[in-house]
Amino acid sequence: MTIGERILELINEKGFTQKEFSDITGIPTSTVNSWKIKKQNPGMDKLQIICDTLKISPYYLISGTDGERTDKIDYIRVFKTEPEYYVVTEFRKLDKGQKDRLIGYLEAIKEDSPKYNK
Repeated sequence: MTIGERILELINEKGFTQKEFSDITGIPTSTVNSWKIKKQNPGMDKLQIICDTLKISPYYLISGTDGERTDKIDYIRVFKTEPEYYVVTEFRKLDKGQKDRLIGYLEAIKEDSPKYNK
């Protein structure tokens, strides 16, 4: 099975139409159709949005190995234009002690904020 065929199978399993999938991912329906008709695979630049939309790991998409298929995504995509990108990149530069202090600060903020209290 090609990657494109696997995607089409997952689109159906998840209950999307090809048009809905296209609207969500920004991948033209003609491209999605080419995966079936011409047995083509998507470009590497499209794999992450496909995985995010179908809630699968890139490993499963490429390999088709059931053991790696999951509906629980354990990664977050952050665009460089988002404030979170700055936070993540700066966090990675910190030493362990600084990271622990920052995590402690975040926990303290969450406890003080009414929107995070349950």
